[in-house]
Amino acid sequence: MLTERIEFRPERDNDIFSAIAAAPAVFLLRGENAHSEPYVSKTANLRRRLQRLLSAPEEHMKRLNLRHRVRWIEYTLTGSDFESGFVLYQILRAAFPKTYSNRLRLRFAPLVKLHLENEFPRASITTRLGRVSGMNLYYGPFASRVAAEKFMNDALDFFKMRRCVDDLHPDPKFPGCIYSEMKMCLAPCFRGCTDDEYRAEVVRVEDFLDSRGESLKRQLSAERDGASAKMEFETAAAIHARLDKLAPVLQQLPEFARRIDQSHAVIVQKSVQKSVQSDSVALFRVDAGAIAGPLEFPISDAEHTKSQSMEARIQAALAAFPASNPASAIERMEHLAILKRWCYRGTRAGEIFFADAKGELPMRRLVRGIGRVYRGEAPETAAVAMPVAPVQSNLL
Repeated sequence: MLTERIEFRPERDNDIFSAIAAAPAVFLLRGENAHSEPYVSKTANLRRRLQRLLSAPEEHMKRLNLRHRVRWIEYTLTGSDFESGFVLYQILRAAFPKTYSNRLRLRFAPLVKLHLENEFPRASITTRLGRVSGMNLYYGPFASRVAAEKFMNDALDFFKMRRCVDDLHPDPKFPGCIYSEMKMCLAPCFRGCTDDEYRAEVVRVEDFLDSRGESLKRQLSAERDGASAKMEFETAAAIHARLDKLAPVLQQLPEFARRIDQSHAVIVQKSVQKSVQSDSVALFRVDAGAIAGPLEFPISDAEHTKSQSMEARIQAALAAFPASNPASAIERMEHLAILKRWCYRGTRAGEIFFADAKGELPMRRLVRGIGRVYRGEAPETAAVAMPVAPVQSNLL
């Protein structure tokens, strides 16, 4: 992970500093004893940071100085803050396996969980990700638990799936709850519906979350148009009012919140441009919440420019770029936490492009995005950086 290693000698500090780039990097300082605890950090200017830590200390200065404790400098240059954060996570995880999470201040991402393993499925908010291949489904990440809860509660108002959290033992004598009284729940607790009816309602909720609201919009639009065709204008007006009520709910759904096990994306970041042969950008893969990368992708490749289009070159590069395979659910949750931290930053740099339901990336948009990142231009839409993104055009 760290590509460069330099021996530090205090008497040669000026030569060492001049040989190190004044560029963003993640670095590790290690003492003579290989088993001693290293100093690990990231910086926007490696040369300046090392000069502060390793130069001869000034008199009466209380600033941290490691000049006489460091023997080895290890580092890797990075092209973006996202890359620096991800590399720092990997280094700290290897160097401090018990404390790296606290050092990074990782906060697991809030997710909407659909409890399909329950006999009577329900939804809840969680920060704990189970097996991606299990029956339960997870949607996220959301910017905060409050945002996730508001979206979930407002969305469930359009369905009659239960809101209670207890394991149900249906009993016709059970009085029910306020939701069943208001006809907002099918009330499986006192056999207010058949098991098949309840499962059908759960499938509707799952389709709603999978399609980011598109399934319900199609259903309501078809019902409204059907009522209008039959000249049932009062019914059509009531359905149209529900559509109007649905719009602000979907506006709460960020672009980044997807079904985790089916979420595939490419993140484009500035490259450190290690290769002198061509200018490039850095690509990161996101598969089911797990991050892999960076992959240095040259903007112009003399060998293939004439024979291959940019889209074909991107597809070939991604096909040879293996997806990340976290060893545990905790590691995947950490990747999601890093992704959430970057996605909801107000000053986020770089762009992300999600694959559609068939797993196909928007290649034309991706090509344009690579050009924007390389040139340092603003993203396609400024709204993507907001904690609660407006509805995408394909949802309208």
